[in-house]
Amino acid sequence: MYQPPQFRSNDPAIAAELMRRHPFATLVSTDDQGFPFVTHLPLHLEERDGRFVLLGHCAKPNPHWRHLQAWPQGLALFMGPHAYQSPAIYPDLQRVPSWNYLTVHCKVRAHLLDTAEAKDALLKKLIADHEPAYAAQWQALPEDYTHKMLAGIVGLELEVLEWACKLKVNQHRPESHARMRETYAAGNEDERELAQWMQRLGLGGA
Repeated sequence: MYQPPQFRSNDPAIAAELMRRHPFATLVSTDDQGFPFVTHLPLHLEERDGRFVLLGHCAKPNPHWRHLQAWPQGLALFMGPHAYQSPAIYPDLQRVPSWNYLTVHCKVRAHLLDTAEAKDALLKKLIADHEPAYAAQWQALPEDYTHKMLAGIVGLELEVLEWACKLKVNQHRPESHARMRETYAAGNEDERELAQWMQRLGLGGA
């Protein structure tokens, strides 16, 4: 990922927050012909001994897990809030539009989880992330049904080898900050979240 220094964040707490707040990731690796193969999936983040580990699953008919079995390295991409940036935020007219966004890219090594116990534990972590109340219903389902559901997926444990976090909110153009933050604060959900990040980063006033 292109990383101008003004947009780079080396803070693992910020990267972890973005991955947890925006867990629907894009997993990219290569297929049998060496072409990128993509799966979109929610990922659960864990921190083990100071390292990130991502947990998820794909459907067994999805060939991605076979590609990862053969070539286990890939990229997991998390897109945080993003929004159009109008040139109207600047005090002068010789400006052009742009786009602001927050993202985390993780270089990963994949390990497949194929036992029912490992996949059940993985699903319970995803349930806890997204709908804790469903845990009781999952545990109360007939055993033959849950075994059938577990047999239909392949679990993925993605060891994060390297990560990069980019926070692009026009840090290098201080003359735009106040107007940009004001505009985003009155906008849609993504824009409001960008305005909050600008506040956290000290951009556009207190």
